[in-house]
Amino acid sequence: MSDSRTSQFIERIPVGPLALMPLKSIEPLGRKVNEYLVSWRTKRESEHKETIAFSGYQKSDFIVPTRISRFGTGEAKGEILETVRGVDIYFMVDVMNYSMTYSIFGNINHMSPDDHYADLKRLIAATTGKAKRINVIMPFMYESRQHKRSGRESLDCAIMLQELHEMGVENFLTFDAHDPRVMNAIPRDSFDNVSCTYQFVKALLLNVRDLDIDKDHMMIISPDEGGMNRAIYFANVLGIDMGMFYKRRDYTQVVNGRNPIVAHEFLGSDVEGKDVIIIDDMISSGESLIDTAKALKDRKAKRVYACCTFGLFTNGLNKFDEAYAAGILSGVLTTNLIYQPEELLKREWYINVDMSKYIALLIDNMNHDISISSILDPVGRINARVAEYKKHRASETEQFTIELDDM
Repeated sequence: MSDSRTSQFIERIPVGPLALMPLKSIEPLGRKVNEYLVSWRTKRESEHKETIAFSGYQKSDFIVPTRISRFGTGEAKGEILETVRGVDIYFMVDVMNYSMTYSIFGNINHMSPDDHYADLKRLIAATTGKAKRINVIMPFMYESRQHKRSGRESLDCAIMLQELHEMGVENFLTFDAHDPRVMNAIPRDSFDNVSCTYQFVKALLLNVRDLDIDKDHMMIISPDEGGMNRAIYFANVLGIDMGMFYKRRDYTQVVNGRNPIVAHEFLGSDVEGKDVIIIDDMISSGESLIDTAKALKDRKAKRVYACCTFGLFTNGLNKFDEAYAAGILSGVLTTNLIYQPEELLKREWYINVDMSKYIALLIDNMNHDISISSILDPVGRINARVAEYKKHRASETEQFTIELDDM
């Protein structure tokens, strides 16, 4: 932590004593976030730390224990196991953690996004209005894929935001929302849609040591028109070109709730001989991503990497194993913002992008009511990483020396 940032923290009184409340669905990530916060605050010196305004500022654990108890019918209740009166609470929840189960009438039921969201509301309700402020960190936004109405359809994501507003949530943080315009449902509340661009660049440069980052050797690709803005930003920051695919669909039929894709059409400059990075918000089944990678290899791209914030892998990992073995995909990067099965972490083609330090920094700033604008804009940090990478590009064995104090 830099001296300037430390000075900024100790000069601002915290909103209230910090309390982390990661639900069981996101417990491993919550523990990592807690470790960073404990470490930073233990080292942070201030003449004010003994005053009442900084009471509870340095602790060995900021996590407040909770419990979700279930009856045999599947009904549940949320319990908070220590006082939260006057604290600044940060709830964390992973609505995509399908590995968790509970018993209902003797049958084992895997938890759905609906179940995780219900548990979040139960714990917010259990605070019974005693907390100083309630904040929610929901990396994958509940029901965010249904982001617009095209008929007699529900808009569950917008309703979720309005429900949390009514329950007293003041700050809502999510990552790479499918369509952040859903924030219009709560126009007077704080809604932050956080990008993972810097963490992807950092992870890619640390794991692939022979990249040439310029227009002649690298290109950013959006797999569809919906991800154009994300790809344009990534390409502009790295100073390289971008291209995109658009999906030609068969609108005469519906398969699994969607019109099937007939072909992926490409718009952009020549990719021959270039390393290509596909940028997207999520991998669902992965079929579209692999089709895009195949189309790029058909156009004689050198290597294809995929950077996707959320790795859902709803149809398993076999197709990715096959694509890697065939040289179609050289690597896949996703974050630990949602549940990652052990078999995924063991895959040779997989690169894990750890977001815990970034979340800890966001929480630390927000607890002091310090603007997070500077840490949401990663351009300076990306430029520093790329410059350091290019500096050491000639040596395969030399270690990176850059140490940034944020993420």
